[in-house]
Amino acid sequence: MNITNQHLLKDDSLKAKQITAETFGEGKLIEGDTLNVLSKIDDDIVNVGVTSPPYNKQEKQKGWLVKNVVYDVYKDALPEPEYQQNQVDVLNEIYRVTAPGGSFFYNHKIRWHRGNMYHPMDWLRKTAWTVKQEIIWDRAIAGNIRGWRFWQVEERIYWLYKPIGNYLIGKELKSCDAKLTSIWRGVPENGRKNPHPAPFPLWLPARVIISILGTEPQGIVLDPYLGSGTTAVAAKLLEHKHIGIDRSEAYMKMTLDRLGNAASEMPKIHEELALHEVQTTFKERKSKGKNVGKYRPTDSEKDDEQRNFLFQGTTDSELSK
Repeated sequence: MNITNQHLLKDDSLKAKQITAETFGEGKLIEGDTLNVLSKIDDDIVNVGVTSPPYNKQEKQKGWLVKNVVYDVYKDALPEPEYQQNQVDVLNEIYRVTAPGGSFFYNHKIRWHRGNMYHPMDWLRKTAWTVKQEIIWDRAIAGNIRGWRFWQVEERIYWLYKPIGNYLIGKELKSCDAKLTSIWRGVPENGRKNPHPAPFPLWLPARVIISILGTEPQGIVLDPYLGSGTTAVAAKLLEHKHIGIDRSEAYMKMTLDRLGNAASEMPKIHEELALHEVQTTFKERKSKGKNVGKYRPTDSEKDDEQRNFLFQGTTDSELSK
């Protein structure tokens, strides 16, 4: 069986909740509408997801440096209320298919239209997810260099969490992952090398997968707006399973080609893995009495503390003698 037959499905050929953990295989690419395809996936089977949906930038409103961004079969020009409700519906379906304790990383950006600002939190707070963290992606380039505002070089990545019971905090990250901070710096994928209008750089989904799944047994990684397949490639190279959804047949074929040649992209994964290393962990430093970033009083503060302890209960007049 070749890779196409193993992976590629179409949503109109699937029944409700047909994609289960038992029938999953090593990966599924499903061509169709995101919301409709999600309804074909069983509850609680995804471990982590990462995506960047179309931003509803009305296609031509892309900035001074960018003529337009046109997807293969999708028109990125919905009325804003309809767009936001669609995103709420999609995110709630992703919540349903994600296992308790699972995470979803949602890349979006702040947008303006006729002076009105649209912030991703406008609709994220309407979903079932717990918003665990806002990560800034410093892309180091601006699509719009007009001076109406300071040049926007960042996008946002929201770490969404599905709690286990009422425990909203979840599992602690390892030091080697948490040290990468809440600001991720890296330029977007080179558009001349990737014909998709808005592709992820490979390091981004790789960082998510490494940080959340690490060396655990094979997990299931979801990207409901798969595009050129970067998330699926990252999952495969890190030895996890993947679900990728996109309505474009051309993008699906692009993804299949990349999966078939995934080994050629392994050096980029090695570069990201090298960032997830520490010489000594927090626990090891603490056990040896080394600095762990905890507040420590200065020498003068120590003198004051010692003085207060020695003369506890003594009045100022008595001290003056």
